[in-house]
Amino acid sequence: MKITDVSSTFISIPHLGSIQDATIRHPTRGRSQCFVHIHTDEGLEGLGVCDGGRAAQALINDSLKPILVGQDPLFIEKRWDDMFWRLRGVGRKGLAFAAISAVDTALWDLKAKYFNVPLYQLLGPYTDSVPIYGSGGWTHFSIDELVAEQMSYVERGMKSVKMKVGVDFGKSEREDIERLAAVRDAVGADVEILIDANNGYYAKQAIRMAREFEPYRVGWFEEPVLADDIEGLAAIARAIDIPVATGEHEYSKFGFRELIARGGADIVQPDIGRVGGVTEWMKVAHLAHAFNLPVAPHAFQVIHLHVTCATPNLRIVEYLGVSEEFDKLVYTEFPEPVDGMWSPYPDKPGLGLELDPDIVKKYSV
Repeated sequence: MKITDVSSTFISIPHLGSIQDATIRHPTRGRSQCFVHIHTDEGLEGLGVCDGGRAAQALINDSLKPILVGQDPLFIEKRWDDMFWRLRGVGRKGLAFAAISAVDTALWDLKAKYFNVPLYQLLGPYTDSVPIYGSGGWTHFSIDELVAEQMSYVERGMKSVKMKVGVDFGKSEREDIERLAAVRDAVGADVEILIDANNGYYAKQAIRMAREFEPYRVGWFEEPVLADDIEGLAAIARAIDIPVATGEHEYSKFGFRELIARGGADIVQPDIGRVGGVTEWMKVAHLAHAFNLPVAPHAFQVIHLHVTCATPNLRIVEYLGVSEEFDKLVYTEFPEPVDGMWSPYPDKPGLGLELDPDIVKKYSV
């Protein structure tokens, strides 16, 4: 089997709900993603996805496609290595890795289709059902809106929810505590609350705030400081009892090696759309396992569903309401979670995902 073409689709849906967190200065409305299609001479097609917009799309079309066409798509490690070195001058983090991530995921989707099995079965499953948490809690929500959204997840049977703290780059500490208190009061004692500061605090501030958050029985404290501040993350992890979760802004197994070895993460959060696709996500999950650390992936939930089913050290899977809203539009179908648990289709090969042609026609950029 040979790759005959690599094409891409960039979909932007401007009317979807807005988001804002500690370090997004203004609410951003709408959702967009770049999709990659790997075409072959046997008629099979692989689907991948990443962020990075039209810039990632340009890298895929102009830099990656020429080294992929004519190659065997089943040699995924070789294809990944070729892409990594092709983009070495563009950057070993950020946009370049987003482009590689999309292509790599498409190659794995294609490989699973070639063997006519769901991707999680090809990877070697540990389970066929994973726990999820309802994620949102955006900082521009009023307290009433915040509580209503978090309760909507609980009403769907989710046992864990996540909300944002660090309002206004960490300058509204009292508001952070009031919002957390309101959510705890609403969801009751038996629901786990996770908090995410999106890099919004400084290290000493995060330690002090963690002590304010502890009475509300917080399950983890996510990205308390700038993702590149590994020393700060490690200092916080040593000083507080709440587990520190981070990793969504790390882009390679080499970066995760440093993050973990230096004590910067209690819970490791690789993002399959940034870390290098399925190939590198699994390596990072195994690396975390070697350090006896749990994994809890960031975003890209319909892709993470498969890799997490092959992850024995899984903590829980993020389930974003804003992503669900987008996914329900762009895909013809995908499996629905039930009572806080989520399973892939057992009989659909690959990722089991297909873009809705009407949505593609209407919202492609």
